[in-house]
Amino acid sequence: MPVIKYENVDIHIDSKIILEDVTFTLNAGEFAYITGAVGSGKSTLLKSIYGEVDIHSGNAVLFDEFFLKGLRRSKLPLLRKRMGIVFQDFQLLTDRTVHDNLDFVLKCTGWSDKSEREKRIGEVLDLVGLPQKGYKMPHELSGGEQQRIVIARAILNHPTLLLADEPTGNLDNETGNNIMTLLHRICKDEGTAVLMITHNEQWLSAYPAIEFKCKDKNIIKNEKQADVIAGEE
Repeated sequence: MPVIKYENVDIHIDSKIILEDVTFTLNAGEFAYITGAVGSGKSTLLKSIYGEVDIHSGNAVLFDEFFLKGLRRSKLPLLRKRMGIVFQDFQLLTDRTVHDNLDFVLKCTGWSDKSEREKRIGEVLDLVGLPQKGYKMPHELSGGEQQRIVIARAILNHPTLLLADEPTGNLDNETGNNIMTLLHRICKDEGTAVLMITHNEQWLSAYPAIEFKCKDKNIIKNEKQADVIAGEE
């Protein structure tokens, strides 16, 4: 099933054309990179997917259910509950422990049973390899650990889609590799579709996946990268 399906989509900001005639599909359980030069529209594309930037024209559908053009603002919480979002600037609540950061999200998304919340917090901390860090404050964690907690937060509600905007951008190479391994494992083991912006070309060879390149206000699928993936299967 397509998680994202864009057909002939135009995206404008303040009457300026950012992307036009964009057509691409991401299916459940697929991992895809968005690459391209600075200012080519990568982040704008991601923002259109989670409803921060409007679709000007064309057909954009998420989860075969949410039609983004003209989507009512009241529908955004339901849409965003189906996805997780990871940025390179961690945006953890600095005055709360790791546990309370995660618990805050669960409370805000309707988890009223405390025992169920505790169980889910334990599950995601195990999944990201930090089962003993719940009592820590964000400033007590390394950059890589903070990013793992951000990923844990993003997958709390079992998202169908994970959006990641340069999640390794502020990390050293070894830590970045650990984050990439984690994201690909979540995609494979949890069946979560992942759409990730990156400038780091090494990830495409080290962790092959679909590549969509932003160029000339459009999205182009890298067929050579697709051939690499097919050859590994």
